[in-house]
Amino acid sequence: MQYEATSVDDYIDQIPADRKDAIKKLRKTISENLPKGFEEGINYKMIGYYVPHSKYPDGYHCDPKLPLPFMNVASQKNSINLYHSGIYADNKLLEWFVSEYPKHCKRKLDMGKSCIRFKKIDEIPYELIGELVTKMTADQWIATYEKVLKK
Repeated sequence: MQYEATSVDDYIDQIPADRKDAIKKLRKTISENLPKGFEEGINYKMIGYYVPHSKYPDGYHCDPKLPLPFMNVASQKNSINLYHSGIYADNKLLEWFVSEYPKHCKRKLDMGKSCIRFKKIDEIPYELIGELVTKMTADQWIATYEKVLKK
């Protein structure tokens, strides 16, 4: 599902009522743990966390007018999704997350390359997400991004 939101609060206002509390708690968890250097806003019609042009003027290689994306949160048709580019680009971070997930959630991990899907919103492992968010600084993300981009 895509929303035509102009701000994060506008996005939250548009999502179904039964998901608002979970999205707000996820947003709070991310905001409290996100290293300095990232900003929050609407990115790709989702709640986005990205490296702003003031820190990384080159922007995103696919569209340099956009800031460098890092993480997104979205309310989709059947799930709440967390998209984390660090997991996609850093195999050690992916391995850490996959090994930690069962310690925080009984449900099987439902994951794509960078997308973690939470179909049961009452089982979102907020503590694990908070820890994941701390694992990569903006500078580390820029270095990882540039290393992967140059391959």
